[in-house]
Amino acid sequence: MARKPVDHIRPYFPLAGLFLAWILLPIPIKKALRKGFHEFQAPSWEALSWGRDLQNFWSVRTQSHSELISQGRDLARLNGAYRLQVMENESLRQEIKRMETLLDLPPRPRYHYEVARVTHRQIGTWWHEMTVRKGRDHGILEGNGVVYAGGVVGKVQKVYSGTSVVRLVTSPGFRMPATFQGQTQPLYIQGWQGGGLNKPQGRVRNVPISTQVSPDSPGYLVSTSLGQVFPNGLHIGKVEQLEQASNGLFQEGTVTFPSELYNLNEVAILVYPSRARPAKNP
Repeated sequence: MARKPVDHIRPYFPLAGLFLAWILLPIPIKKALRKGFHEFQAPSWEALSWGRDLQNFWSVRTQSHSELISQGRDLARLNGAYRLQVMENESLRQEIKRMETLLDLPPRPRYHYEVARVTHRQIGTWWHEMTVRKGRDHGILEGNGVVYAGGVVGKVQKVYSGTSVVRLVTSPGFRMPATFQGQTQPLYIQGWQGGGLNKPQGRVRNVPISTQVSPDSPGYLVSTSLGQVFPNGLHIGKVEQLEQASNGLFQEGTVTFPSELYNLNEVAILVYPSRARPAKNP
């Protein structure tokens, strides 16, 4: 006996019903379900992160004494260089404070660094976001800037009790003001999903016509405090070529970000006092 045509698609009926039910659900319920699902998954991601840390610990324990001594020497040299930088930064901080007092300027918003380990990155959004092991319980807020030793990482997009989701500077949904190193003209940066996993890229816009860059003399983009999220001078990326924008008034070009953005194990979140919280950004 021949099967009816409907028999071939009958197994898809439950899936279609679930899809339709999800579409018809109110938006507040969808948000609550997403948040609950993230909170349910977060402990497993955190456990895996702690497991990797423990594995790295025991791998170091298996190294020979000569290797550990050599690494200790390298760390001692780095610590010496960092001490000099700390002293220089403290001197500059005191000079800025003195100038603010002389010119009767309002003090800039202060912040502290909250170091967090990266626990999870989904392959589907590898260049979009990462999950870190710090959240609301540690004073993290949506919109906080995220940095590392090489410069800007992104901004905190979502905050949960013990974890936070960071939107990377390479994400098409990321935007921030910037400027070329040594200049004051504000520019506009947006992430761009066009370079693949090995070459994180973005786009810089509103570049003056007078600005010239080339592969032999690239322009280095740094952060500006105009966005009230990052301090001045943090490295973002470099631009080797500019072309005229469609409006004919400005230039735009491709920004090449450091490849370390895809291999970070630890980041630092800029946590502002409650009276100086940064504005939330999409």
